[in-house]
Amino acid sequence: MTPPRVVIIGAGIVGANLADELASRGWTNVTVIEQGPLQLAGGSTSHAPGLVFQTNASKTLTEFAGYTVDKLLSLRADGVSCFNQVGGLEVATTEERLADLHRKLGWATAWGVEGRIIDPDECEKLYPLLGRGTVRGGLLVATDGLASAARAVQLLISRAGEAGVKFIGSTPVTGIEQAGGKVTGVRTPDGVVPADIVVSCAGFWGPKIGQLAGVAVPLLPLAHQYAKTTAVPELAGRNELPNGARLPILRHQDRDLYFREHGDRIGIGSYAHRPMPADLDRLPQVAPEQMSEHLMPSRLDFTLEDFLPAWADSRELLPALRGAEITEGFNGIFSFTPDGGPLVGSTPELAGFYLAEAVWVTHSAGVARAVAELLVEGQSRTDLHDCDINRFEEVQLGEDYVSETSQQNFVEIYDVLHPLQPKESPRNLRVSPFHARQQELGAFFLESGGWERPHWFEANKHLLSELPAQWQAPERERWAGMFHSPISAAEAWKTRTAVALYDMTPLKRLEVTGPGARTLLQRLSTGNVAKKPGAVTYCLLLAGDGGVRSDVTVARLGEEEFQVGVNGNLDLAYLLTEARQQSAADPAQWVHVRDITGATCCIGLWGPLAREVVAKVSADDFGNDALRYFRAKRVHIGGVPVTAMRLSYVGELGWELYTSAEHGARLWDALFEAGAEHGIIAAGRGAFNSLRLEKGYRLWGTDVTAEHGPDEAGLGFAIRRDHQDFTGAAALAARRTQAPVRRLRCLTIDDGTSVVLGKEPVYADGQPSGYVTSAAYGYTIGRPIAYAWLPAAVQEGDAVEIEYFGRRIAATVAAEPLFDPEMSRLRG
Repeated sequence: MTPPRVVIIGAGIVGANLADELASRGWTNVTVIEQGPLQLAGGSTSHAPGLVFQTNASKTLTEFAGYTVDKLLSLRADGVSCFNQVGGLEVATTEERLADLHRKLGWATAWGVEGRIIDPDECEKLYPLLGRGTVRGGLLVATDGLASAARAVQLLISRAGEAGVKFIGSTPVTGIEQAGGKVTGVRTPDGVVPADIVVSCAGFWGPKIGQLAGVAVPLLPLAHQYAKTTAVPELAGRNELPNGARLPILRHQDRDLYFREHGDRIGIGSYAHRPMPADLDRLPQVAPEQMSEHLMPSRLDFTLEDFLPAWADSRELLPALRGAEITEGFNGIFSFTPDGGPLVGSTPELAGFYLAEAVWVTHSAGVARAVAELLVEGQSRTDLHDCDINRFEEVQLGEDYVSETSQQNFVEIYDVLHPLQPKESPRNLRVSPFHARQQELGAFFLESGGWERPHWFEANKHLLSELPAQWQAPERERWAGMFHSPISAAEAWKTRTAVALYDMTPLKRLEVTGPGARTLLQRLSTGNVAKKPGAVTYCLLLAGDGGVRSDVTVARLGEEEFQVGVNGNLDLAYLLTEARQQSAADPAQWVHVRDITGATCCIGLWGPLAREVVAKVSADDFGNDALRYFRAKRVHIGGVPVTAMRLSYVGELGWELYTSAEHGARLWDALFEAGAEHGIIAAGRGAFNSLRLEKGYRLWGTDVTAEHGPDEAGLGFAIRRDHQDFTGAAALAARRTQAPVRRLRCLTIDDGTSVVLGKEPVYADGQPSGYVTSAAYGYTIGRPIAYAWLPAAVQEGDAVEIEYFGRRIAATVAAEPLFDPEMSRLRG
């Protein structure tokens, strides 16, 4: 099969790497178009200082960085590689930062990067410019270092060019040609370059290319200050090359600073200044023949007044700089996004159009490899869910939202942030119909996907005086418990012993209708959804290699009507694309997919007294025979038309109750009033997360991603044996011929008090062997719980250790689920 025609827009570090990755896989019908001269394109790559710190809270980004290091080390000319592996040192000047470095070391260990915490003496020995007694310790990663990005681009262009890739410089892109919803070419002043696939690697110019294609690219170009000092006597004679370096790259995150050597000078990067958004229409116009190291569109004039506080902080940390001056500086443009992550993948709006944007040098080769795999193999071997362009909700694509959140990410880039830390602004973008009632009950809201989500209710605080001793949880550490309340224990108690209302509105719901609806869902999912109306099926969407793309709940409400509970916009984009292709291939099997989340709402009514509550406000039969587990029917509650589904994510009797948004407040009030005599409460996500872990329910994107197979994730039960024609079935069958090498395991913490946060490394037989996914205090079982990926050889009953902020916590692999393994509560 002849490889498709590919056009890559942008010949910076990402575009050049992608061309090389495609060529190495035999795809050479590739054209790279660059608006600047190929020898110095003038984008972010051309001025990037090249520091590569690999460790990241994201496993995916850490893997991307690791591959970038390996590739640049192997990319050599004249005996010199494109990576100077001097090591990376992050220093702490506060106890809070030192604790955070221990947390970061945990991430590094979890993701397979070697590092260690070193004391002040070793920090000063490794980096002699540090002032005596200025730091409390540091994190050293010996494999970090400096990328020679501009040089790497030239070598990649040369290698890919020799393989047959065509590079066109000094040529702007003026349009994206399309027909029938597919890309057909890229327009330039010299004509149209035909294409079956177009990949935008335009960096901070990405939004402009997106506009040409009719695709939103949520990216904000921001200026970031970088300066070089005059010669520092202490560095004299250390480096043979003018731009050489031997000292580790250095980060002083307590002051938003980083440092690298340039021969006998020091380069200083600062995030300590005000955010400086760049207007793409007002950037310097530089003719290709005028482009130089000091004159390019991405290099704006240095604003000294913004840098002076950073200069003072630099001299305090590095006293050797007190005899130096700033000799040159610039405000260089980089890409920032609403959540700080790259923008990778294809969009459902335009077939064949892909993005690889907002990618820094650190992750460049890794992202390029992932996109090449996506194009050639149909799937990246690295999980992309936290980089996928489709991860954002529609409200998060607005210009104002992108601008405000991207600027906030710039401000917070080096801050110590709690995993649950919410945005302070913008808020209240999406609220359920129950929001006013929740405010009255003193809800403490966190935010996700633009939704306001209650985590606990102050109205339940009085229950703490009634809480039985066995339900009382230990006090948490101040920082770790920042977004926790003991009220969650009372809410869990009431859910298990009485009845509670949970707002499930933010969970995305899709309406799938049409004569091809059953065909679509039967083809994509692992369950048999072709049951009679009223059936609800929990099943998986698999990737081409048999990994878990998502887990979904499919309710058949009519012959051609399904409601699908999904995990987010990634699932919506996938189903939209598949529906469009199916409808085009066979018009008789047309299918329509619509996001109905905002138009509807959902209450989880759960607890042993749930039937008593609903019986007071509904004449419909909610008994076991009338509405069995995993069944749905249309009912009326308090006069409100409701679709009731016999499901429970907390492991208790009850229903998910769906209605249109207009009826939401009335439904809430009817249930709350009817439940008063039974002690009904509103409960939040704090209790919810504890209860779902006690029941062993997985959370896709946290516990399970596309890199995991169903069986190793404990989801093999969602594969129907009599249904083998679904997407990924053949790959799954091949997986099942081999025993899993890892499994998702339930751990209980031996001391009964230590609650970890997630992403910590887990040690088996004294060796780092896996990592924590989810964790919570199990109020019903009276001890902390953690789920973790571990080698398959680790069995139930085995002892392991979790490294938490530098200390080891003993844990035991437990049989799951920890609560109600007989399912008697759910089926009662």
